[in-house]
Amino acid sequence: MTGLADAAPMQHLMLAPVLLPLLVAALMLLLGEERHRLKMALNVGSCAVLLGVSCLLLLRAANEGAPQAVGVYLPGNWQAPFGIVLALDRLSALMLVLTSLVGLAAALFACARWHRVGVHFHVLFQLQLMGLAGAFLTADLFNLFVFFEVTLAASYGLLLHGSGRARVLSGMHYIAINLAASALFLIGVSMLYGITGTLSMADLSQHIPTLRDSDRGLLHAAAGILATAFLIKAAIWPLNFWLVPAYSAATAPVAALFALMTKLGVYSILRLWTLLFGGEAGASAQFGSLWLIGAGMLTMGFGAIGMMGSQRLGHLSGYAALLSSGTVLAAAGFGQNLLTAAMLYYLPASTLAISALFLLGDVLDRWRSPLEGADPYEPKSEAAPFLNARLEPTRGFNLDEEEQALVGRPIPAATAFVGLAFLMCTLMLSGLPPLPGFVGKFAMLNALFNPLGLAASAGAQLGLTGWTFLAVLITSGFFALSALVRAGIAYFWTAQGRGPLRVGLAEGVPIAALLLACVLLSVAAGPALRYTQATADALHAPSGYVQAILGAEPVPSVAAGSTSDEAAEGTP
Repeated sequence: MTGLADAAPMQHLMLAPVLLPLLVAALMLLLGEERHRLKMALNVGSCAVLLGVSCLLLLRAANEGAPQAVGVYLPGNWQAPFGIVLALDRLSALMLVLTSLVGLAAALFACARWHRVGVHFHVLFQLQLMGLAGAFLTADLFNLFVFFEVTLAASYGLLLHGSGRARVLSGMHYIAINLAASALFLIGVSMLYGITGTLSMADLSQHIPTLRDSDRGLLHAAAGILATAFLIKAAIWPLNFWLVPAYSAATAPVAALFALMTKLGVYSILRLWTLLFGGEAGASAQFGSLWLIGAGMLTMGFGAIGMMGSQRLGHLSGYAALLSSGTVLAAAGFGQNLLTAAMLYYLPASTLAISALFLLGDVLDRWRSPLEGADPYEPKSEAAPFLNARLEPTRGFNLDEEEQALVGRPIPAATAFVGLAFLMCTLMLSGLPPLPGFVGKFAMLNALFNPLGLAASAGAQLGLTGWTFLAVLITSGFFALSALVRAGIAYFWTAQGRGPLRVGLAEGVPIAALLLACVLLSVAAGPALRYTQATADALHAPSGYVQAILGAEPVPSVAAGSTSDEAAEGTP
């Protein structure tokens, strides 16, 4: 499956995750800020279509037969390594489905009230989705940097959405750290280009084994600088102090979407590390693996301790994101197929639970706050105003266009629903059965003890690194359980003097959808683990990915085709 070799709609469907949000964002820019409902409908509709397209691409990647099967699209009709290349494999398809699902849930939740606390929310939301999708699909470092910057610009605007001192302060911290990461990205990419003469990921993997020994030290330095930029995105300790203040200050739907940002850094490291420093990299094979394991375990410890020391659900959710990111990176650093497969199963499950917890936090903080509908992170006197098209504060910001109560419409058994949702998030993030958090962690432990499989791992030694990871994995889960149980007691068992908990339909549906996806992952654990196993096998044997990209040929133009036909017929 190469390039533009066929004009089948499924082949061109690879463009949709990038092109659809871009076009919808451009269309919404032409609409006035007073067209709230139309923009809201366009945003939700675009996210729903994107989810459908992502599922089709996932089915396509899963049904291609060989695990190494890769779909390649040449938007500029230029052959790699010089042209822009989009590549779809099992890993990128998985990340696209995760992005679109979380994006749809966050967009629906924002419809309750948060989309009206500022301007250009829906435009920035679509640009954020475009940047994430493009980063997951691109196959060269230059365009990866471009999509990184798109996500940075959009996420900064989304972080400031709603105004308020806390968001401005955390936004300045956030943009400063990430601009430094962008500078490191450019330095690392420039050094790699100077050494190898290419920015294509597939072409880079071909140059690494044949490098001269005199250039290998410079290569490792360039990889280290580039990895630092990705580790900042992935929020690895000690580069993660910006995350919790920023995520806790953001509005709930924005924070839920931001749960994907750390996974973008993880994805970039996993993709490039397996391509450049896998088993086929010669003298550079497994470069940096111990650093990934060590940094991942330190991040797990930091996230677990942070959860124990937090009281607000926003802070708990932020530290849970750190714990998830550290777990994924530490598992990836071992470079074992079975462990990578278990990690890839755990990654979407933990991300869905963290996003749901961010949304739940907004509902519970509103219930706990004496001023219903106010921003829980701002004092009463500095409550972030809802803005009109002229950026002027409006009164009655808890009302929709018909002046009807927008939040606080009761649904039956709202307290039971929110309590059950919180319980599921607790089970997921602490790794207790029967949800996929437990399945993923159990699969990782099984892979540690049986790295070659149950029937072929006799005599395999776990080693100090493996035992340490096992201990940190279990201990961090216990810490997460303790912190979330304590938060549940504070929010549910000490609720005297409050009114009834009220949850709008636009708030309950996305939370339920995210948790339902977690349940489906648990029910379909067998097929899901087989999919992630095939994904891990392809990642650790990237020859299929490399050959598909480098072998993709552009489609000849009509003029060139007619000329060649005339020449074959002997026409003067």
